Amino acid sequence: MIKDLVIGIDSSTSATKAIAWDRSGHVVAEGRKAIGLANPQPGYFEQNPDEWWDSTAAALRSITDQVGAARIAAVAISNQRETFSAFTEDGTAIRPGMTWLDERARPQVVRFGKSFGAERVHAISGKPLDVLPCLYRIIWMAEQEPEIFARTARFAEVHGYLTHRLTGQWRTSTASADPTGLLDMARNVWSAEILDAAGIAAEKLPSLVRPGVQMGEVTSKAAAFTGLSAGTPVIAGGGDGQCASTGAGVTSPGSAYINLGTAVVSGSYGLSYAYDRAFRTEKAVCDDGYIYEQCVRTGTFLVDWMAREMFGIDAAAQRNVFKALEAEAANCPIGAGGVVVLPYWLGCMTPYWDPYARGVIAGLSGSTRRGAIYRALLEGIALEVAAQAEKIAAATGGDIGQFSAIGGGSDSDLWLQILADTSGRPVARSTAREASSLGAAIAAAKGAGWYGTIAEATAAMTKPPARTFQPASANVARYAELRAIHADLWPRLFDWNARLAAFAESASS
Repeated sequence: MIKDLVIGIDSSTSATKAIAWDRSGHVVAEGRKAIGLANPQPGYFEQNPDEWWDSTAAALRSITDQVGAARIAAVAISNQRETFSAFTEDGTAIRPGMTWLDERARPQVVRFGKSFGAERVHAISGKPLDVLPCLYRIIWMAEQEPEIFARTARFAEVHGYLTHRLTGQWRTSTASADPTGLLDMARNVWSAEILDAAGIAAEKLPSLVRPGVQMGEVTSKAAAFTGLSAGTPVIAGGGDGQCASTGAGVTSPGSAYINLGTAVVSGSYGLSYAYDRAFRTEKAVCDDGYIYEQCVRTGTFLVDWMAREMFGIDAAAQRNVFKALEAEAANCPIGAGGVVVLPYWLGCMTPYWDPYARGVIAGLSGSTRRGAIYRALLEGIALEVAAQAEKIAAATGGDIGQFSAIGGGSDSDLWLQILADTSGRPVARSTAREASSLGAAIAAAKGAGWYGTIAEATAAMTKPPARTFQPASANVARYAELRAIHADLWPRLFDWNARLAAFAESASS
């Protein structure tokens, strides 16, 4: 039988979805199984690593039951980033995995930044000081769980762990390793400097493989769980954000994607290593290059929160109400009648890197209607994206020609037009509905030898946009004025926010 399919395994926070794709990027079969999430105490978010594997095996088994194992040329992994655990050499988890949502290591972030140097860790890893990278939770383990830390034979993120379960080898993609904060981004190796300072032995980490390169083959044991054929090549994929970028067609300078999901994550592609507080630098799921990534932690999360908490709408049961909200917002002028939203409900990543930042709705009056508030929300997120796009262009020396929009929020015509007008750049609605899985499948297609490069595989397996929203010159000029006001608001409110946060924390203790 012809091996005419590749599988992109997308192991996210809530579920693992495996999708079989053909050479043209068409979905042929898929499987899915949920993953549980525990919140044992405030700020702690954990998962059982066994569920990472069980959900992957079940999703793969669903596909092989549908199409047969003989058609699968290769598999590759897209994974939730900054999520890891500690393992014995044979792959047994020693403790629950700590997910990217986990905030327990805030004190370690501060102390490591002071001892090692905030600028130095940023320069090496491409990551500003922030609670997200695994580095700080590993330091937390050394301090708070010294016996577990000493027993650990391997620290591995989801990609590295799943690779071990599939192949028996402790290997991972550089595009999944870099969100740990332990990678020397310019040299493409684990950073000896950071590891030494953190007290982490290099031999306890997986070996590194570039995206699109074979890491190993499915073992007989893994084949029995998944239904795959023993010997099926397992190809290096990457973190879900970088895989989504590739799935959206972003593999050349000047191209960028924007994922309007629970969070709004945007990234542009470049060949040269650069770092700046306006973005965090990731390894691209490509033959070479980087993704300069910005993140607003509240996207459709904030849309749903506002509908539920401010408007009394059950968003899950009344999805049609968003059409009414969008129509009301479309009838409001640019600037939403003076209402401005700073979308920091879950803290701020780019550009302030302040986990204690909180959201603001300013400019309310007795005549403010819900359509204006809803428009201000969409504008607030779009203004954040536009401001960081300018900073990314300035820091990297490469402009962004166009955004490719993916995620649930990309269904909104109004939001995509606002993004085009605030950024002054076209925004194309991508047809990729499962961009992270597709990005992993593209890496698998290259690794299987279907195409000579990941860029060639991307060109063959992605589709033209469904629609492109062009910026209107008059609106661009108007939003430039609003962007200047918006950029000045948080610095003026910073001290006020810090005082309120301290007051709220003292009241709850």
